[in-house]
Amino acid sequence: MSIPLILQMVFASAVAAVMYTIIGAAPGADETATIAPITLVLVLSGVNPAVILSFFISAIVACKLIDAVPVSVAGIPAGVMSTPMVEHAMVLKKHGLTDTSIRKIASGAIIGTIVSIPVSLFLANALIPFANVIKQYGDVVFFIGVILLALMSKNRWVSLASILPFALLIQGLRYLYWEIGAVPKGTNVFTSFFLAITIGPVILTLFELLNKDKRNSMKRFDKKTINLKDTEEIGKFPNPFKILTKKETVYSVIASLIGSVTFILSPVGLTTFFGELFASRTEDPVEKASLAVSTMEALAQATYISGALIPLIALGIPLSPVALGPANPLFNAQPVYTLEHNMHHLLSNGDFVWSTLIGATIASLFTYFIAVKYSRQICAFVFKKIPHEALLGLFFSLVLLLAFMDAGLINIAGVLLIGIVSGLLYRLGVNYGVLFMILYSAPWIIQRL
Repeated sequence: MSIPLILQMVFASAVAAVMYTIIGAAPGADETATIAPITLVLVLSGVNPAVILSFFISAIVACKLIDAVPVSVAGIPAGVMSTPMVEHAMVLKKHGLTDTSIRKIASGAIIGTIVSIPVSLFLANALIPFANVIKQYGDVVFFIGVILLALMSKNRWVSLASILPFALLIQGLRYLYWEIGAVPKGTNVFTSFFLAITIGPVILTLFELLNKDKRNSMKRFDKKTINLKDTEEIGKFPNPFKILTKKETVYSVIASLIGSVTFILSPVGLTTFFGELFASRTEDPVEKASLAVSTMEALAQATYISGALIPLIALGIPLSPVALGPANPLFNAQPVYTLEHNMHHLLSNGDFVWSTLIGATIASLFTYFIAVKYSRQICAFVFKKIPHEALLGLFFSLVLLLAFMDAGLINIAGVLLIGIVSGLLYRLGVNYGVLFMILYSAPWIIQRL
């Protein structure tokens, strides 16, 4: 690897770290919607694949580090992966510990990064001899993943019962688009459907507001006074192992290992299940919330990194939720990348290692420092200057824009339909992980019918 190429990788990683530290601090900055399009542009522009991978890894790490801000401050998930942390972050906010919440979440993300990179590289190389076998049964693995996540849910029977109807809805809309010519036959409308599930509860609530009786029955609240408690000042460069307690550090490491090994399952489902499991035996609400958010973020970061790296290095096909979402341009960006000719075929093991280390290191150093060192300033700025409603409106409009770009005007109606159904299923107890895995496996399920 030449010095000029390394310098390009460093530059791309720095640009991604700065860009996604800014983007990720805004609520609703979903990783798929913000990272995938830029990555696709880089691929289609002919940028060196090692540089693109450095950019992508830096973007993922930065996004996951800075998503502590909107979750802790506004109670709005930055992306779908941060959704499970909202409830616990709001407990800390209620006790005036918003900046503590930011520091705990960001520190958990650092633990997840440190653990997942070597584990992912090891697992990827261990799976290479079995790549051909895994490729043959990829669709079956996704379907098994849906069943497992449904069984792991608190409301398992509702989750199991929703698999077939929701798959019919997803695939039925795709067949409708093909039949009327909204998109070429065989085109897999994915990103807008993904985001429709993400914002499903919001879409359902907006439709409820159109019902006069429902709207009038909603509670009204006065303006709230928010106090930020004084916390210990952070030194020149924050140390995640000092911010987290020993128990939080150990649990974050365990969660990161679990997330790295179970990369093929839904990150949201895993984050929800194991985060709640680890924190369930803690009685004190503040201690429980701190343990939950740090553990969840460590697991989320680990599943994102492993979910991109392991399929990319070992298989060359997008056999994980992350690979099908934000990392999809690394696998399939025609005419530059196809499933038979992508980064898996173009980069050596050394290229993967260096690209990953450069991207992760630069993003970790820059974004972690910004998120932790200036957490109070970020909190104060968001509280004073950024209306919650404006952020929700921005995210909702982004989803509608991407829906139009995916399949035209008719897809806006399709996205609203998916949003209403997924929002209702979510209220009935079907978690995001099950809904996303149904989205991934819908073509195979309908084919088998």
